[in-house]
Amino acid sequence: MRGDIVIVFARAPRLGQVKRRLARGIGAMEALRFYRAQLAATLRECVGDGRWRTIIATTPDHGRTRWPRRVAQQPQGKGDLGARMHRALAPHRRAVIVGSDIPGLSRADIVAAFLALGRADAVFGPAEDGGYWLVGLGPRRPAYPFAEVRWSSEHALGDTLANFTGRRIALLRTLRDVDTEADLRAIFSR
Repeated sequence: MRGDIVIVFARAPRLGQVKRRLARGIGAMEALRFYRAQLAATLRECVGDGRWRTIIATTPDHGRTRWPRRVAQQPQGKGDLGARMHRALAPHRRAVIVGSDIPGLSRADIVAAFLALGRADAVFGPAEDGGYWLVGLGPRRPAYPFAEVRWSSEHALGDTLANFTGRRIALLRTLRDVDTEADLRAIFSR
């Protein structure tokens, strides 16, 4: 697994620039605090494991940001989420992308994703809202894995899976990402 890559998609932790829908419910400063804490937790789970290398794919592309850990960085670049994920995954034989707003993410989930890629062409971690919190691709992937996806909707996973017809797919456990105050309450009321 040593050639495997984990890519953490992250937005620079700046007031008013992160978790905007969450900020509508709890305020921009609290949303920033949540985001910083969750990003640090995500990186703790992803960084420092000898079985893979971790990269932070950052947005905005330019600008100085102090990240919670020293990790290789690359810009996400332009385009919608699908274009940015496709570009991040393209150079790697086997790679997994995770978001930075998944409180339930653990190192065991990353291990499970790479184990799944041993028998499947792609792996997804479904989110409760119809999207996904993890996507991993092996070498046998469609030319346009994220074409025609309705992002930020309950159709995101289904639309993406439609691009993988004829490929072996593995699904991990379902988790909840935090986009709104209701999501945050649901996570912490469990």
